[in-house]
Amino acid sequence: MKLPPGPTGLPVFGCLIQMLVNKPTFRWIHNLMDEMNTEIACIRLGKVHVVSVTSPELAREFLKKKDITFASRPDFMSARLTSNGYLTTILSPVGDQWRKMRRVLSSHILSPAKHLWLQDKRVKEADNLVRYAYNQCKNSLEAGGLINVRMAAQQYSGNVIRQYIFSKSYFGKGMEDGGPGTEEEEHIEAIFSILSHLYSFSIADYVSWLEIFDFDGYKGKLKKAIGNLTEYHDPEIDHRIQMWKSGSKANEEDILDVMINLKDSDGSPLLTTEEIKAQIIEIMIATVDNPSNAVEWSLAEMVNQPEILKRATEELDEVVGRDTLVQESDLTKLNYVKACAKEAFRLHPIAPFNVPHVSTEDSSIASYFIPKGSHVILSRRGLGRNPRIWEEPLKYKPERHLNDDGSEVVLVDSKLNMLSFSTGRRGCPGVLLGSTLTTMLLARLIQGFTWSAPSNVPNIDLNESEDNLLLAKPLFLQAKPRLSDNVYQQL
Repeated sequence: MKLPPGPTGLPVFGCLIQMLVNKPTFRWIHNLMDEMNTEIACIRLGKVHVVSVTSPELAREFLKKKDITFASRPDFMSARLTSNGYLTTILSPVGDQWRKMRRVLSSHILSPAKHLWLQDKRVKEADNLVRYAYNQCKNSLEAGGLINVRMAAQQYSGNVIRQYIFSKSYFGKGMEDGGPGTEEEEHIEAIFSILSHLYSFSIADYVSWLEIFDFDGYKGKLKKAIGNLTEYHDPEIDHRIQMWKSGSKANEEDILDVMINLKDSDGSPLLTTEEIKAQIIEIMIATVDNPSNAVEWSLAEMVNQPEILKRATEELDEVVGRDTLVQESDLTKLNYVKACAKEAFRLHPIAPFNVPHVSTEDSSIASYFIPKGSHVILSRRGLGRNPRIWEEPLKYKPERHLNDDGSEVVLVDSKLNMLSFSTGRRGCPGVLLGSTLTTMLLARLIQGFTWSAPSNVPNIDLNESEDNLLLAKPLFLQAKPRLSDNVYQQL
């Protein structure tokens, strides 16, 4: 058996030089695969075989048929720093610590029961989102207001998870109009800085002794971003732990309370303070990116295709009406709105690849040899834009996700024709939360406002950033209130 096709590298170093010269690395890998006309490629970086996949059939082989073999994670500098030495769930290699934290997350933090328990916090932030957008229009309700959609979407996602964990939207006072203060802007910036450097092909991840030199600067940037988060998180966590110890707090109100009060079989605390702090950072970075990116891209695409925006608006008017705001109980009926979000996940994923999987033994996939220790990265971009699977793959067409029988649209794809949330043993435990946040965010913005390009902009520029898959420029749109005045005044 032979390795999957790939470029010929140098002895010892493999293709590390090409990786360093061709930044960003994810575009280099995708271009290589296009040139080789292959849906699986093997690129040797140092001693590591990195296997990139854009085929749904092969993705199912890795994550379903042979999930046990590929369920672990690589030892990367970025993951090790972010998880404080692998104390968390998503980033940790397979082992007792991962199993422990996975049970905690699935059973006590992101369970359906906890999702229902925390509904009021999500509703509060959905209301605050509409209030903030409405306040931007107050000076001229007829002309509307110019809204930074990226900022609004990211802060909504950040507010929800801060409510989930700390029972507060703001670390500071916030703004009177419902917008973020300096503290919240710094908090979100630190989260996205971590995300941009996590599993980002640092040379130290393939030649470990080079980590000390930090040639690409990733380690320094990560430490700074993690430090910024801990400056906001740690005082809150330490104070809350002390409140429970002193008896000044008796009722659980949020996820932090739940984590502090978990007990093992001996009645001792199940989680250490270090585990709580590390897991909270991981929950934060796993929550804010997908919903905010999908909604920003959806509105950008929909403004350029007004018939899609019109159809989504009409669905909301039919299901919910214009005298009340859409609620979570309405979401199951909003199939077209969900199809719009799902199409953004397909065409415009937040990350080029999923979190890497590591083979724990020699294996074979589709007659190819996958050596033990290989890093397998499924291409979100490649799966979602695979022309063999998707008709007109580069066109934003939400109707492709509607079911012929009218059944409910879900944001995951069990066939892995696209990758919105990962699956298998390392599947995302927050699918319910992520799906709810994404759909509610998009639904509230579409229902509450009429959206259009700014007056001096003929069409929204849909170019991607060179360094990532975000819109090259943050999305600014003109918004006008479209519901009864009393709907906004009640917020």
